Amino acid sequence: MSTMNTQSFNWGRWIIWGLFALVLLTMPRLFSSSLAVSLLSQMGIAIIACLSYNMLLGQGGMLSFGHAVYSGLGAYMTIHALNLMSGLAKTGQPFLPVSLLPLVGGLAGLFFAGLFGYVTTKKAGTTFAMITLGMAELVFAMSLMFAEFFGGEAGITANRVVGKPVLQGFFDKGINFGPGIQVYYLIAVYTFVCVALMYAFTRTPLGRILNAVRDNPERVEFIGYSTQHVRYMAFMVAGFFAGIAGGLGAILFEIVTAEVVGPLRSGGYLLFTFLGGATVFFGPIIGGVLLVLTSVMLSELTKAWLLYLGLIFLFMVMYAPGGVASLVLMNLRVAKFGFWGRIAKSTLAIALSGALALLGAAG
Repeated sequence: MSTMNTQSFNWGRWIIWGLFALVLLTMPRLFSSSLAVSLLSQMGIAIIACLSYNMLLGQGGMLSFGHAVYSGLGAYMTIHALNLMSGLAKTGQPFLPVSLLPLVGGLAGLFFAGLFGYVTTKKAGTTFAMITLGMAELVFAMSLMFAEFFGGEAGITANRVVGKPVLQGFFDKGINFGPGIQVYYLIAVYTFVCVALMYAFTRTPLGRILNAVRDNPERVEFIGYSTQHVRYMAFMVAGFFAGIAGGLGAILFEIVTAEVVGPLRSGGYLLFTFLGGATVFFGPIIGGVLLVLTSVMLSELTKAWLLYLGLIFLFMVMYAPGGVASLVLMNLRVAKFGFWGRIAKSTLAIALSGALALLGAAG
């Protein structure tokens, strides 16, 4: 019986991953406008960034206020590499294809996470959070001081179309990552692979012992593990994936400014990872989608969008600290045992009355 349950669970897991890949492939077909493709691309980047942050917050219990440092520095290294590859392509020299440049951002994020994390992970709890905040302010100040590397307030621009198009035999005009739809599929591939790798990390011994460090660091020390070493390793892994997200952002927007290493970006990762659900693996995926929807679409509807976002965050902390993912799992559990019909009417009534109250307050 246990073997049959394990096999069915594995099949269910493969079905979920297949559906996730299908959604990534078909979304541009359902929403084909240039704005929709751009939003979907930003969602893919935000998903990687929020999941990488959740490796610290949700899995390791490390509250970081400077995670944008690693995605931002990864973006800067990627934009510099993109300009370098453009110069090499014009002179006919071998160059790294654009599709591999996000890995440059990932390696940059890994390097700087190893550099800064060696200091920050020596402490835990509130001290760790304050050190990461200091690191974030330091890098943000440097981004405005050293214009030779960071480009000052204007930032650094690049052109993602490098060299001649490839795969012209399979596609009419080939792939040169000029059209937004081509960039979306590049981001979709990286999103799927990064999400799969970060999920695999949670099943590794390092991921398991990281959970133990979060829950009871004293016992981890008693069984012979160094909690600082475990936090440091997880910090570098999270920095690598954050750097990939930053590199994808540099290719998508073709510009990198000081805002990418700013405290607002780090705060956004923290806020939406919590809103999505830091205790569940797919929670930051929801958070990444919400990050783009609120910052792009909600901000277009009203100038008071930060007020509504703050109220939502306040109510989530008070009444649903597990985030949106916990609400989804709770309702799925209710439906599994056949009790959804009993609460469907009352739930719908509460949702409608809440929506009317929100609209009235907004009016």
